[in-house]
Amino acid sequence: MPHARNFPSAIRQFAARVIALAAMLLAAAGLQAGGALPEKAQFGDANIAVSLHAEGQPVAGREWLIALRFTPKASEWHGYWSNPGDAGQGMRLSLALPPGWKVGEARYPVPRRLLISGLMNHIYEGPYTVLVPVTPGPGARGLAAPLKAHVEYLACTDQICVPQDAVLTARDGGDFARWRAEAAPLLDARAQFAIQGKTLRLAIPLPESMALGDPHVFVGNERLVAYAAPQTFRRVGDLLVAEIPLDPYGTGKAGSLSGILAFGDGAGVRFAADPGPVPQGGERIAGPRQAAPPPLWALVLGALAGGLLLNIMPCVFPILSLKALALARAGESEARARAEGLAYTAGVVLACLAMGALLLALRAAGEQVGWAFQLQEPGVVVALLVLASAITANFAGLFELPAISVNMGGEKTGAFATGLLAAFVATPCTGPFMAAALGAALLLPVGQALLLFACLGLGLALPFLLLGFVPPLRRMLPRPGAWMERFRRIMAVPMALTALALLWLTVQLGGRPFGLVALVLVLGVVLGLLVTGKLQRGGKLAWPAFGLVAAPFVAFAVIALPSVYERGRAAQADSILGAQPFSAGALAAARASGKPVFVYFTADWCLTCKVNERVAIERESTREAFEKAGVVTIVGDWTRRDEAITRFLDQQGAAGVPLYLWYAPGAAAPEQLPQVLTPELLAQQAQRPSSPGTR
Repeated sequence: MPHARNFPSAIRQFAARVIALAAMLLAAAGLQAGGALPEKAQFGDANIAVSLHAEGQPVAGREWLIALRFTPKASEWHGYWSNPGDAGQGMRLSLALPPGWKVGEARYPVPRRLLISGLMNHIYEGPYTVLVPVTPGPGARGLAAPLKAHVEYLACTDQICVPQDAVLTARDGGDFARWRAEAAPLLDARAQFAIQGKTLRLAIPLPESMALGDPHVFVGNERLVAYAAPQTFRRVGDLLVAEIPLDPYGTGKAGSLSGILAFGDGAGVRFAADPGPVPQGGERIAGPRQAAPPPLWALVLGALAGGLLLNIMPCVFPILSLKALALARAGESEARARAEGLAYTAGVVLACLAMGALLLALRAAGEQVGWAFQLQEPGVVVALLVLASAITANFAGLFELPAISVNMGGEKTGAFATGLLAAFVATPCTGPFMAAALGAALLLPVGQALLLFACLGLGLALPFLLLGFVPPLRRMLPRPGAWMERFRRIMAVPMALTALALLWLTVQLGGRPFGLVALVLVLGVVLGLLVTGKLQRGGKLAWPAFGLVAAPFVAFAVIALPSVYERGRAAQADSILGAQPFSAGALAAARASGKPVFVYFTADWCLTCKVNERVAIERESTREAFEKAGVVTIVGDWTRRDEAITRFLDQQGAAGVPLYLWYAPGAAAPEQLPQVLTPELLAQQAQRPSSPGTR
């Protein structure tokens, strides 16, 4: 059968599951006692020869060991552990034993990992031995005839897999002392495990003093964990805590757990685990390769600088209208300017802290989310659409709302509300300096992480705070006057464009019917605000009328939006670079091709991403340079929540998008490109010769 290397990604995943299902159907019991054995082998053992050995004669009440010794005919052939991983098949053994004799769990050496095109296999290279314990029945006095067995297994290279089998007669003797030493010993104490969200957490009792070179847990339960996913290890006293992502196609449930903990260099132990509490925290000793985080003071400065630069990032442009009005009003009086600066800052910092705390809480619960996760939720985007439409109507003079500082009222509560809104809308993208700070915040203790989120908010609010407390800066602003009302009406244009962008994003997230219902909701709310504004100008009680007009539209949307929501998002526009969708398998295959690989992560709600795509990525000059250099392009679309992309972003120390990575041929690690791309940067990158040091 062809090996997984020759399959496209989707077919590979399907084939791996077909193989696993076939293995379960053909080997419902991996070890069997009794029953008739075939007279001769069907396939033979030409590629990996096997022999059967018995340790002395069986005695009632004593464990009797038999051994299956596998010997590949050449170095390229390998066999499989009992749980073969994403592809392959474990051994099936049938023994001709008297009634009442029992076969125990097979004891294997520590397997090794073989990753091909994103599929993880648990294999043995070179000769290996599987020990099988047999418990003789009561009154057993040896066997009347030599032990016979039939064994079925799989022999593979990196290119092909061949079924093998053999009908065997046990030989007396063998190097059982060495074979016992090669088999992974069983831990005396039982481990404990818990499934939290999308992660298996496992606490294995292991002395704190024991050194671990390259730990890895081989889980015996099939289709429970994602075999190729990175595993994280922490020390909590004499417990080793492993965190392993679950198989997204599995059941996510287990009544018990068993497997092998590999230490590295072929050493390891077997373990058995029961459900139970698994401690949190601990010292991280192994896991996905991550650069050491900068010192806290550097991260604080990075968060401040990142928040400050958000004021000029493209993703923040839609809310500049809010800031412009507040800046203009700041010249009215010193006391009022200071009060508004503090109120606005408090709103921004509180919003950043709230979003940061919610992000940390969701991640602690096992959710794979990152920065700007709120914009991956259709309901949140609809709420923002309604809010942006209401602000547009306010700017256009359709109604007055003193509680928000988008009018001429200038109250402190309005500045605070504006700060809340500004932070919520202004943080879907990460900018320079900010990326490293937020990426580190996801790994730091909660107190330090919240400090970084607060500094991000302080940086975002800093221009307003300085205007409030530095009179020379305020004197540089135009004096308040009638022009401010005209400026307010002009600012309705960018806010209307923001609302249109949110409407487009609503369609992208939930489909056209979903977007149409959201538009009906917006029209109903704006109609209610129009009626409210007319009553306000007439000096009449206005807001009850708004409730009467808008309530039917709101009720209709609440009922209709969930029913028309399309879980499959609209097809993305084709890239002129021929980009293929991101997956771990696609990235592994692209890197294995020996060509340069450009991977970029984007989202429809990330304006910085879209500007970069228009300015630098979707360009003819970039396409020509990529074609000449043979660059493989992969795109990760994070518009909707995607756990595989979130995990990969975490591994790169990134809390959100955009993220641009360049893999030179043979490079061990990618080069991270700037988050703001210049028009010719990618073309120049493709023309650069590969550094010999990366090969």
